[in-house]
Parts: sequence; C-alpha cells; structure tokens
Amino acid sequence: MSLTFGSIKISPGLALAPMAGITNHPFRLIAKEQGCPLVYTEMISAKGVVYNGRRTYNLFYHTDQERPIGFQIFGSDPVIMAEAASIIENEGADFIDLNLGCPTRKITRNSEGGALMREPKLCSSIFRAVVSAVNCPVTVKLRKGWNEYLANVVDVARRAEAEGISAVTVHGRTVEQGYSGRADWDSITAVKAALTIPVIGNGDINSPQAAEAMFRYTGCDGIMIGRAARGNPWIFNSVRAKLEGKPEPQEPTLTEIVHMIFKHFMLLNNFKGEIFAAREMRRHANWYIRGIPGAAAIRHKLTAITSYDELKAILEEFLKKV
Repeated sequence: MSLTFGSIKISPGLALAPMAGITNHPFRLIAKEQGCPLVYTEMISAKGVVYNGRRTYNLFYHTDQERPIGFQIFGSDPVIMAEAASIIENEGADFIDLNLGCPTRKITRNSEGGALMREPKLCSSIFRAVVSAVNCPVTVKLRKGWNEYLANVVDVARRAEAEGISAVTVHGRTVEQGYSGRADWDSITAVKAALTIPVIGNGDINSPQAAEAMFRYTGCDGIMIGRAARGNPWIFNSVRAKLEGKPEPQEPTLTEIVHMIFKHFMLLNNFKGEIFAAREMRRHANWYIRGIPGAAAIRHKLTAITSYDELKAILEEFLKKV
C-alpha cells in the first residue's frame, strides 16, 4: 500500500486532504507528528500568487518537518496557473496539486475549482500548461463530476494522464453534492481501472476500517483523509497501524485531547500571533471535544475565546467536572 509519483515515495499511501482555512502550517505539523506521511497546503489562488505574492506568504510557509508537501492551487486561466506553479515551485513545493474539486460557491461562480469539471478541454489546457512550467510532479484533485448527469471524472482523469499529470485524487462526490450524502467509491474504482498513473481515493474515510475498505474496494494506490481529521489527528496513527497490520492505538484520553488543544493553540500562536490563534481555535477546540459527554456545556464559551488563558481556564475547569 505504498504510493509513488515522480520523486514522491511514501508508505503507506496516506495523505491529509487540502482544506481551506484548516490545513495551515500548525495543522500539518500535528498531522505529521501523528503519522501522516503526505500533507498539502490550503488551496491557494493562482491569481493571488501572481498578483499579490506577499499576501500569500503565510500559505507558502512550511518547514522540512512537513516534507513531502504539496502546494495546491486553483484557477481557470492556464497561463496564470502555469506562472503560479512556477513561483510556488521556487518556494520549495515538493509537488504542485491542481484543485478541480472545490464545491464552494464563491469559487465555482468564477469557473474555478469544481466548475472546471464542466470544461474538459480547458482542463487539458491547464494540465498541459502547468506540467510544462515546472520540474516537480504535478497532481490533480477531481470530483466525480459536476452533477450526476455530468459524471465525467474518467474522461477528465484520462486527459490529466495524457498531459503528463503524475497522480490523480478522486473525491467520490459531485460538485453539486458538496459534502452531503455518501461518496461513490465506484467512481474511484472506474478511474483506477482507466489509468496507469497512481490514483488516490477520497471520501467517507473516517476510521481505520473505512480506510482499509477503500483500498480493497477501489484498488486505489493511496487514500486521502479530510474532514475526519478535524479535531482528530490521531486518526492517522490509527489508520497507519491498520494498514501496516499493527495493533490499533488506544483512543486518546480526555486529558490527552485537552493537551493537544493547548499544543495546537501554541503552534498557531507561534505562527501568526495570539489573536489569530484564538480565532482559529474557536472552531478547532469544538471539533476536538465533539462527542465527549458534557462538552456541550462549554461549546458556547469556546466560541468566544480571545486568548490562551481563557481557553486554558475553560478546559481545566471542564476537566475537573468530568
């Protein structure tokens, strides 16, 4: 269950999905520490890279601890996508990933992200331009299609391979579906059968058992975990153990969860300062405590924190009561 494309070689084939506003430097560090072999940046606007480079600096920031790391970009102009990819390669990306799957309205209304699934010929032009502009591997993340009536992922994936893309990730939902319903793993199986380059499966992998099932069902070369890692970075160690035939680690204790929240806050604090860290941890902290008995009583308090001391006081008081 290893994954190889270009100079990237990882085992097992396990990756953290790029998630806007989530997979920043601190989040990636935690995922790596918890056994994730491959990480991606948040998606980065190609236009932002080309025209407003300084504003994207925090999205570029990474350390060697995160390698191998892919930088994901989105856009619809082949020339701008190629220029952005070249700039990002010089910033130290191990590979470039192209976003053809984001379902967010503010992205698709500009004919970017998942909207590109409606324009296969334009996809080919983007693939060709970016691959020609860089020396590092280029990968792409696709959706099943725009909707059930335009479920054309196999066609777009074949175009990607024909233009020199090194690996393809398939999220088994349509763009119109967003994150609702169930992911269609058959679409991943179909892409795997159609290509010779590696295929990474994505969608509904929320446990070690689901990860193993994805490999068996689709025959994919790697798997990608996204939303299930929010508040649960331990999932990577659990999945890794399952795939390697090792005993599954124990679930984290409440104390360990709280300590991870503190650690996450401090990593964010060191990255961009306490104000930013507090704002980010309002949602992360709630993800971490999701499902814990009695946690509902402090959720509203966590959504209003403005400092590390406030967070610490709320969680230490919570520990005393459970």
